[in-house]
Amino acid sequence: MDKLVEAHGRAIPLGRKNVDTDLIISAEWLKTITREGLGEGAFEALRADPDNVFDRAEFKDAPILIAGDNFGCGSSREHAAWALLDMGIRAVIAPSFSDIFSGNAFKNGILTVVLPQDQVDRLLEVAATDPISIDLESQTVTTQFQDRFTFEVDPFRKSCLMQGLDEVGLTLAREEAIGKHESRQSAQMPWLAKGNTNFHGETA
Repeated sequence: MDKLVEAHGRAIPLGRKNVDTDLIISAEWLKTITREGLGEGAFEALRADPDNVFDRAEFKDAPILIAGDNFGCGSSREHAAWALLDMGIRAVIAPSFSDIFSGNAFKNGILTVVLPQDQVDRLLEVAATDPISIDLESQTVTTQFQDRFTFEVDPFRKSCLMQGLDEVGLTLAREEAIGKHESRQSAQMPWLAKGNTNFHGETA
């Protein structure tokens, strides 16, 4: 996945509470076998309104979404994170998130920023007219009006996001160690390796 060190630009001021994964991407879009194109179906019910915030010119390609409490509740569909990413969203700011959604977002390179409601309200106000910046290294959200809010993030998730490492990337980063382990195991217990394919795709 792509590295995420900072996100800067216009932020979509959704502000809505209890946005569930069905609203983010409805069930009819779950039949696809690819992640590409899911952004077209993101928030489809809300975008049916011609005056919806998502399709306003000023928020085109916005990398940040600001939402209300309990964002990502409902089903565990990973398609919700895929749809946001396909829209270009790299960070979501809200007072709280569903644990499952937060996990899916992280695995797909999306930062979930938890801030108190009053700070979210202030960012919603700023987002209506001006850009917002998120710096993952310093764990801050700032505006050009001297607003500066700090947030907590799990150190492991922070490191993975900043290095662009998903589960596959983390595994490949240990390729040398895994290869040595497999070679050692093959020598010590050859009966286990017979006919099996090792980490490098070679048949023992």
